[in-house]
Amino acid sequence: MSDTADYPLARTRDLEAELNYIAAGIERPRTYTYAPPDDAPRSNVVNDLHRVAIRDARATTTRPDLDREGFALIRHRSAVQDFWDDTEIRARFYPEVEAAIIAATGADEVFIFDHTLRRRVAGAEDRGGDLPRQPVPRVHVDHTERSGPQRVRDLLPNTRATELLRGRVQIINLWRPITGPLRDWPLAVADARTVEPTDLVPSDLVYQHRVGETYAVRYNPAHRWFYVPDMRTDEALLLKCYDSATDGRARFAPHTAFRDPTADDTVRPRESIEVRTLVFHAH
Repeated sequence: MSDTADYPLARTRDLEAELNYIAAGIERPRTYTYAPPDDAPRSNVVNDLHRVAIRDARATTTRPDLDREGFALIRHRSAVQDFWDDTEIRARFYPEVEAAIIAATGADEVFIFDHTLRRRVAGAEDRGGDLPRQPVPRVHVDHTERSGPQRVRDLLPNTRATELLRGRVQIINLWRPITGPLRDWPLAVADARTVEPTDLVPSDLVYQHRVGETYAVRYNPAHRWFYVPDMRTDEALLLKCYDSATDGRARFAPHTAFRDPTADDTVRPRESIEVRTLVFHAH
């Protein structure tokens, strides 16, 4: 089940933390998802570290909204017993996610195209060997103006993709902790209204057989950041990674994992799941 999370206002848990943006003046950003050829570096991205204020999303007087801020906090209780069981995820969690996103957006159709499980291992590199995927400590958006529609074409038959692209298309991730309350490397999300188009830097994500395009993000002091302190397993964040609508609604919500400076070394390492979906509206 899901509904918009509506919590009584409590003492705010705002904080300041360091976020990794992309440094200016480098060539087109590129990151390989596998061991790159010819001993090339895994990534040419140079981080630009900034200390920013991150606000408590539960303590806002107006609840974050997908079409305004580009993200939403929802209640989302799951019947899944083992999130590391791929069969159970697809059979039980996928239908739960589909129902939650339809309830939140009023969509006519939701197509789930993949999910990622993450378990933080201290000092480990993301996509490193047989280790689980790691939190991504860099401000980014999963899709771009170009790659959003292309993802529809990649995943669906040509005729069906063409038909669906005539209507409104969104790419929305559902993100939640597997174990909670989460204090280790939580997720921060930027208010999309504070992000300028010039802040978004098209970047290549290179796979073995295709090249995806994401946005890296340049620092802008106008950015307003939010997170969910001690996020519970009956909560989820919806993150808008693309929207074809150009009528003033939020289109891209930058996000990043960050180290919570109030959490000590004894907190349980983060375990989380994100499910990526294509969201279709006929009109």
